Amino acid sequence: MEKRMIAVIFGGQSSEHSVSCMSAANIIEQIDETAFEKMLIGITEDGNWLKVESLEDIRSGAWRDSRIGAVLSPDATEQCVILTDGEDVEKIHVDVVFPVLHGLYGEDGTIQGLLELARIPYVGCGVLASAVSMDKLYTKIIVDDLGVKQADYVPVMKYQLDDMDAVLNRVEAKFSYPVFVKPSNAGSSKGVSKASNREELAAGLLEAAKHDRKILVEEMIIGHEVECAVFGGGTVPVKASGVGEILAAADFYDFDAKYNNAESRTVTDPELPGDAAVKIPEIAKAIFQAVDGYGLSRVDFFVKEDGEVVFNEINTMPGFTAISMYPMLWEARGISKKQLIKELIDHAFERKQ
Repeated sequence: MEKRMIAVIFGGQSSEHSVSCMSAANIIEQIDETAFEKMLIGITEDGNWLKVESLEDIRSGAWRDSRIGAVLSPDATEQCVILTDGEDVEKIHVDVVFPVLHGLYGEDGTIQGLLELARIPYVGCGVLASAVSMDKLYTKIIVDDLGVKQADYVPVMKYQLDDMDAVLNRVEAKFSYPVFVKPSNAGSSKGVSKASNREELAAGLLEAAKHDRKILVEEMIIGHEVECAVFGGGTVPVKASGVGEILAAADFYDFDAKYNNAESRTVTDPELPGDAAVKIPEIAKAIFQAVDGYGLSRVDFFVKEDGEVVFNEINTMPGFTAISMYPMLWEARGISKKQLIKELIDHAFERKQ
């Protein structure tokens, strides 16, 4: 059987660039080499698209020195990647794309729109689901309609910070400290902070504004931090994994605690209060379907000590690093990383049927 061409795109211009590279390396390693030729495309932090020669180059970072350009053509009649090396130009047909991009300019519907224009099958959620799930404010609006409990919040626009006192007064009129400050469109907890007083809140708002023009200030929820993996959509019934719990080494699960602190741990199938472990997979599936999810997502929750489940956020291209919960949750259900990647790619081909 003739091999098909899969393009794996990673890196990107978001604050999660380094996480994307780690995820991509693990995914590429699991792609069936008997079924696919692999085209590796790295996007630098300043937006330069490059052809990458090897998995080793991704792990070492040497891929950023490539001199061969590699861009997706939006021309639906070609379905190709255009390679440029000086004056030499080559077009390579692509059968499917795995966009391993986290955060802005990748997980937010932008590259999904390009792939829709090109009519190339791709792994993961479409334009709508990617865009609304990336934007925490609009996710909350959709989830509100489901009647699912979530943390109360105050939305803040970046321009409103010109009158910082007015913003601080508005937040303090609604919440007591501590509160959490989050960019609406950032991931991996980039730009997220915990504020225990007015000064910390002002600093947190300014930091969040570096990552997005929309900011959420949320009430603090005390409880277990848990996650649930979802797969399916379209002709494939939606299924959810069991629940995994995050045991953060830091005060909360920020970027450093996730990727740089070896004492942070994740546990599959933890003991949770009440019937939370039964409820969470059903709620996760409902949220995934409400945002028009396709392929994969990881849905995050808090569980209070009385067993109440509180929705936190949904990630439409969850991490595939060595410590990422999404593949771990499916492994706990007997689905290996290799099988999971195969099913995700197979499902990409289903979207046009």
